[in-house]
Amino acid sequence: MPSTRTRRRTWPWILVGALLLILVPVGVVVVPILTHQNQGSANQERPVGEFPLEVSATGDDGRTRELMVVSPDAGVTVDTSALTVGERLIVSGTGYDSSRGIYVAICVIPEEPTTKPGPCIGGVPDQEQTDVVEGTIQYAPSNWINDDWAWKLFGARSYDDLETGTFTAYLEVGDPVGEGFDCRVDACGIYTRNDHTALSDRVQDVYIPVAFAD
Repeated sequence: MPSTRTRRRTWPWILVGALLLILVPVGVVVVPILTHQNQGSANQERPVGEFPLEVSATGDDGRTRELMVVSPDAGVTVDTSALTVGERLIVSGTGYDSSRGIYVAICVIPEEPTTKPGPCIGGVPDQEQTDVVEGTIQYAPSNWINDDWAWKLFGARSYDDLETGTFTAYLEVGDPVGEGFDCRVDACGIYTRNDHTALSDRVQDVYIPVAFAD
């Protein structure tokens, strides 16, 4: 039977091990957020009166990001000037910084490019979602792309290719009217923007302008 002295020597090591199990994952998640340095602007020119299906912009970080939208239905072209609630869209992009996660959603276009896009249809993707099976297709008003293992545990989708910064998101168009916005009146767009790990960094704010059918 272990002596009292042996048990006393064991408990500190158990405590240290438990602390490491808690602190290491927290450090892996928190440190990159605290040490992130903003990369600047996406430098996308604002399309006026146009509803393209693809756009591109070269950010201050030197990356050229391309964003496009297509219909999941073969032979159908998305009419970005007349979206309807419940319509499904496949949004893809390349050239993104895959070391950072992004949100993909339809958001209000801000007056200034230094301002975070929003509010957004669907809000922030549900970070409590834990039942997403890798590789499955789930349409939602907003998508979350992040390859960090910690965030994937909470429902983030992976980038398709880390080296090229390529991703695919699956949007189901939600109600264009929400708290503080109305995309039937306000200028809105299908946006990519950095997720909560770099909220103030505007370098990945690329968007395709959209409007809604009457």
